[in-house]
Amino acid sequence: DPHSILSYQSINTSLNDFVSPPSLPPPLYAVLLFFVLTKTLEPLRSQTMAMKRNGKSPVSSDTDEKFMFFKDVSLGPHETQLRFRLIHFWEARNPVKKTIIGLEMLLIDEQGTVIQGFIPPGRIKKYLPDLKQGSVYRLNNFYGSKNKPMYRVADHIATVSFTWNSELSVLHEIPTSFDEDRFRFHSYEDFEANCDLKDDLYDVVGHMKLVNGHTLIERPTPDEVKIDTTRHIMVHVQSHDGPVMKLYLWDQAATDFCKKFNSYDNTPTVLLVTAVNTKRLGGTLALTSMSPSRVFMDYDVQPTIDYFNWLGSNPEIAKQVSAYVVTKLETLTIADIFSYMKQESAKDAFFECTTTIDDVVHGSAWYYIGCSGCHAKATKGATSLVCTNTKCEKINTAGVPQYRAKISVYDNSDQAVFVLLGDAGRVLTGRHASELVSNYFEANGSEGADHLVPVPEALISTIGQTHKFCVKVTQHNFSGDTRAITVTKILSLDTPPPTEASVGSNIAAMSGETVQTENEVCEPFKTRGDSADEESIRTFDSVDPEKAKRPRRDD
Repeated sequence: DPHSILSYQSINTSLNDFVSPPSLPPPLYAVLLFFVLTKTLEPLRSQTMAMKRNGKSPVSSDTDEKFMFFKDVSLGPHETQLRFRLIHFWEARNPVKKTIIGLEMLLIDEQGTVIQGFIPPGRIKKYLPDLKQGSVYRLNNFYGSKNKPMYRVADHIATVSFTWNSELSVLHEIPTSFDEDRFRFHSYEDFEANCDLKDDLYDVVGHMKLVNGHTLIERPTPDEVKIDTTRHIMVHVQSHDGPVMKLYLWDQAATDFCKKFNSYDNTPTVLLVTAVNTKRLGGTLALTSMSPSRVFMDYDVQPTIDYFNWLGSNPEIAKQVSAYVVTKLETLTIADIFSYMKQESAKDAFFECTTTIDDVVHGSAWYYIGCSGCHAKATKGATSLVCTNTKCEKINTAGVPQYRAKISVYDNSDQAVFVLLGDAGRVLTGRHASELVSNYFEANGSEGADHLVPVPEALISTIGQTHKFCVKVTQHNFSGDTRAITVTKILSLDTPPPTEASVGSNIAAMSGETVQTENEVCEPFKTRGDSADEESIRTFDSVDPEKAKRPRRDD
């Protein structure tokens, strides 16, 4: 070690100046030199021994304990110490079997860096009794595992995972200050940009407009018993002067909201919910709570206090949007929809429309061949079908027939052509498109792959039926390219008109595992076609684009 050599030379020079070698017997001089070298080089030896495997040195505290900051945590094993405050912890469960797959945590160190922690299921009993939200801990030995790609609650690339030799203890005498919490806020524009991406879970703060459809002027009283049964509550929240957003609170978050809301003497105004997921329900942005979500109001934490004070300085913001505007349910006639499409200010929108099926359009394909993974158009490759969706992982795919059937409908105001896509066709007929196509070719084995499969009886038999359709109008309609209107969902006529208090949807819980289903929401089916015009260009490649070809058979 060059440092050791320099130290030795320096010490030897100083020793020669202080004690002349001839004046001491050689044995005594050697003992004295050894003593000085030992005391001087000991810090260098300690520093070398304390080096991590990845070459980074832990920090030395006043008590000479070695520890590492979160910013220095890398992937791989670490035999060093961490000091942190436990912000929150929650169970992670298997979405299908509902079994616990681990205990997840949100941790913050004295520098304010946040990282996620994880305790495997086999070690939960060992550490759970000592876990208390807000306490400060010391952790010796851990593994830096890669942070999960979906539903992240921290920006750090690594996750602190407890290992077989991890030692956790409470720090009763805290040597320095640790922040109580750390938030990651998003605005309406940020949520819009990241909608349905399923990556990071961010926090939202704003003022409440409605609670289960009731204005705050009425002082709503959420029923905790009812919430235990329905397991969700819906709040309309507005962040500063942005648009009003629907916020669905599920399970524990719904329970926490009720208890906290009802505990206030005065009606709480400000709401902060952490780790929310973004989804598009009925064509509009919606936020949903997840397993790690926490609920705060008015004076609970500094961000809610700051927002409460801001709202007090801007009272006009609280009155900016009326309850009628955010709860209005758009149920239109065909004529009303056509009128809306002609407006210059028209934007993509979803409506409900009750119509009667007059006919099924013949002479064009009622299905297309889609990717088995994402349902986008599949084109003919050299040896197999190729998915045209660049984000789909199935480069070579098996073709699966998907509905793209046109039906003529009418009501008391006008007539229109509706296009059934994906599962909307299955709900109407009770049969999958792939089943109908397969049955036809089995019964007509002599027909070639390019043969146009005629409209099946399952579709023809729907003529004369009256249904409540959820439809979507898009830019293709506004530009005049097409008047055909896309059907995204079919509702039962027996279903009572949905209100903002009863609206729910297919909302994924933590890690996209648990799906809660409410039938009242006009949410698009899981198909790649966003409009009738877009889906019409996704038919299988052929000389005649209107003729969908026979799917490739493996046998």
